[in-house]
Amino acid sequence: MKSFEALARRGLGLRLIGFDDGPFTRAPEARVPVSGVVCRDVRFEGMVFTWATRDGDDATDVIVSALLGSRFHAQVHGVLLDGLTMGGFNVIDLEALAERVQRPCVAVMRRPPDLEAVRRALTRLPDAETRLSRLSRAGPIHQEGGFIFQVIGEAPAAVGRALAQVTDRGQVPEPLRLAHLINGAVMTGESGRRA
Repeated sequence: MKSFEALARRGLGLRLIGFDDGPFTRAPEARVPVSGVVCRDVRFEGMVFTWATRDGDDATDVIVSALLGSRFHAQVHGVLLDGLTMGGFNVIDLEALAERVQRPCVAVMRRPPDLEAVRRALTRLPDAETRLSRLSRAGPIHQEGGFIFQVIGEAPAAVGRALAQVTDRGQVPEPLRLAHLINGAVMTGESGRRA
């Protein structure tokens, strides 16, 4: 798979898939909607849809299955995530995800997380050590080009430039912005204003 930098040097557009979860009930083990939106730069090209479990342990597997089971896997250059968790504290294993899909994987954040608060919350859940290990294996938090993220499989500077390339406005890459809007519409009947 070509690096983001190699694609940029060749003048090729970046095709990324962004996964985000949607609104869910607070019931134990509730189903959480997960959309994966494919964009070439900022242009929508397709999507996948699946479900994860609230505070569960299936987020990584759900993303892998959705991507590998789709026609988009061969086309995408990387995977974007809205943070490292879905459906509350269903923690994504960023390292395992990158290895299984054989693409750079980037967890994008709106602001630096309060890691101590996250760690405290995780200790109250089953398999706390596994969840905490996934957080630590995701690597350092980077700030490049106005974006905050963790990455496995690509240089942080290249990721900062790639995120700018796939962002239409603001600091939310278009695949993640659209995934957020779609999930809101599916679950509530209309998309929200904030993505």
